[in-house]
Formats: sequence, structure tokens, C-alpha cells
Amino acid sequence: MTIESPSVTTQKSTQEVFKFLSDLKNFEQLMPENTQKFEVDGDSFLFGLKGMPEIRLVLKEKTEFSSIVLGAASSKLPFTLTAKISEKDEANSDVQLLFDGDFNPMMAMMVKKPLTKFIETLSSNIAKI
Repeated sequence: MTIESPSVTTQKSTQEVFKFLSDLKNFEQLMPENTQKFEVDGDSFLFGLKGMPEIRLVLKEKTEFSSIVLGAASSKLPFTLTAKISEKDEANSDVQLLFDGDFNPMMAMMVKKPLTKFIETLSSNIAKI
């Protein structure tokens, strides 16, 4: 299952966005209002949204100034969340989030709507940084 956020423009350079997203503590600023738990531990962070199970994301890969890949810490629900960063001009950049999960059809049907809303919230909050 793949979910793509709309591409958003930030008033920051690709270097600034990359540095911001590389610091996992900053993801707390991007989380939805209904976040009940957020804890950073090294190269991973744990978050919990109201009415949802807690999820731990691990920093899997960084490509300087162009992408950051986070993945699920648990192999029970394998997925990745990729932030693609591209230069719009010297002072602005575009960011798009891509969610890619390997779920069975029943699970995909259950999580698609809340995940899409979550990805869109993260994306719109990135535009505000």
C-alpha cells in the first residue's frame, strides 16, 4: 500500500529542511494535535495518537539534502515513510511524504484512511516550519 502526500513548499532551503528532519526531536512539531506520547531514543522515536497503538519509527537512511527514510521498528507491520526534498529555488524547497507499507488487504483497508489523514497532517505541518 502506497500513500503519497501532496508536495508542499517550505520557505527553507533543502539544507535547512534536511537538517530539521534529520533531528528526530523535530518530528514532535509535525505531529497531529491528538498526539498523546512522543519520545526520542537515539535514531528512533515512539509516538502514540489517541485511539491508536504506539508506533516506533527508526531512521533507516539519509541522502544528504534530498531524502530521509524512516521505517517501522517492528517487523509485524513493515513500512517506510520517506521525505523527499527538492529545491524550488535558493530559499524554498518542496517536500513530499511517501508511505509504503506491506499490509494484507484487510489491514490495508482498515488503516488507509487514518494513515492518509496522518500523512497529510505531517505534510501540512512541514509547510509551516
